[in-house]
Amino acid sequence: MSELGVVVGDDGLARPTWAATDPMLREYYDTEWGMPVRDERGLFERLSLEAFQSGLSWATILRKRPAFREAFHGFDPEVVAAYEDADVERLMADAGIVRNRAKVLATVTNARATVALRDDPEGDLAAFVWSFRPADTPRPRTYADVPTSSPESLALSRALKRKGFAFVGPTTMYALMEAVGIVDTHLLGSHRRGTSGVWPD
Repeated sequence: MSELGVVVGDDGLARPTWAATDPMLREYYDTEWGMPVRDERGLFERLSLEAFQSGLSWATILRKRPAFREAFHGFDPEVVAAYEDADVERLMADAGIVRNRAKVLATVTNARATVALRDDPEGDLAAFVWSFRPADTPRPRTYADVPTSSPESLALSRALKRKGFAFVGPTTMYALMEAVGIVDTHLLGSHRRGTSGVWPD
């Protein structure tokens, strides 16, 4: 590892250690993590998966993502918002996903809040979440430099809770902001730094 906290792979590209070895995490890092997600369904899926990740590794969630997508009807907010008790029990019996009742119920709650946001003057879920983009982004050299929350993630957390969302704490919301490109926390030595088009470097 260099002083920048990255590992150069056999392809000559520098990545953080978490994305350096596991092929699944490497693919996710190279192609998806930190790229802008600006559509409602995409934001609802990421919001849901970040909530399920709480207390678990992201690798666990990523491996289960195809099963999550199937179980939650592609994270279509309207479909999930209409779930009833039988759907919750179906999900709790699905070994392919994380069977946590509180998180399953929160996903249904959040789908209903997402649909309600469509009539909100502050915009739908995507517009609402992106409205908390900060004026600047971190420029971390090492893991120790990467924040786990920010004033904006705290404000987003509070605002979403006021709109009826659950499992949207400031740390979880910061992880969401990183994942969908609202902030760029790629290490400065990484080949992905500045590639989102949102932040120049």
